[in-house]
Amino acid sequence: MPMNIAIDGPVGAGKSSIADQVAERLNILHLDTGAMYRAFGLHALRSGVDMASEAALSALAEGVDVQVRYENGAQRTLLFGEDVSELIRTGEVSAAASAVSKWPAVRRRMVRAQQEMARTADMLIDGRDIGTVVLKDSPCKIFLTAQAEERARRRYLQQMAKGDTTPYEQVLRELNARDEQDMNRKTDPLRRAQDAVLVDSTNMTQEETVEAIVRIVEEVYGKQ
Repeated sequence: MPMNIAIDGPVGAGKSSIADQVAERLNILHLDTGAMYRAFGLHALRSGVDMASEAALSALAEGVDVQVRYENGAQRTLLFGEDVSELIRTGEVSAAASAVSKWPAVRRRMVRAQQEMARTADMLIDGRDIGTVVLKDSPCKIFLTAQAEERARRRYLQQMAKGDTTPYEQVLRELNARDEQDMNRKTDPLRRAQDAVLVDSTNMTQEETVEAIVRIVEEVYGKQ
C-alpha cells in the first residue's frame, strides 16, 4: 500500500515548508496541488474556453489528463504527457489558475486526479481539506497548528524580511479573519479529521516540528 500522508492546518501554520522537509526526509513526493490547477489553467487558455463559464470549464475538466511525477528530487507536472513544469509559472497561467479553481466541478476533478495518483504512489499532500476530503482514507493524518498570535508573529517576521512593513496587529487581524473564513466556508471547510494527530507547534522550532511529524509517520508506516 502506498504511503499517503495528509497534513492539514490553518493559514500561517507552516504547512508547506514543514511538508517540504518531511517529504525530503522520507524521499517521497510533496504534491504541489497548486501546480495541478495551473496545468488545468494552461489547458483552458490553450482551449480558448470562457473562464467565467462553469459549464464550459466543467466539461473541459472531465477530459483533462494532469499527472505529477517525482523525478530527481523534484516535482514534474505533466499535461497530456507534456512536461509543463516551467510553462505553468507565468503570470498569465497563474491568473488562469485562480479563475478556474473557484469552480466546484473543477476542484472535484482535481481532487479525483490527486486520489488516483495517491493510490499508486507514495506522497504527502498538505492543505485545508486533505484529511477530510482528498486523503480521507489515509491512516496517517496530521493537523498542524499553532496559536493565532504565534502564527501571526511568524508571518509578520517573514513579511518584514521581504520589506513589508504591515503592522503585527493588522497581520493578526487578517489571519483571524482568514481562519474564520476557512472554517465556515460552505465547500470543504477547514476542520481536523477525527483520526488526525494534533501537532501544536506554538512552542516548537521548525526542526522539532519536522521530527515530531516524521515520528508520527514512522509509527504508522514503520521506519523508512
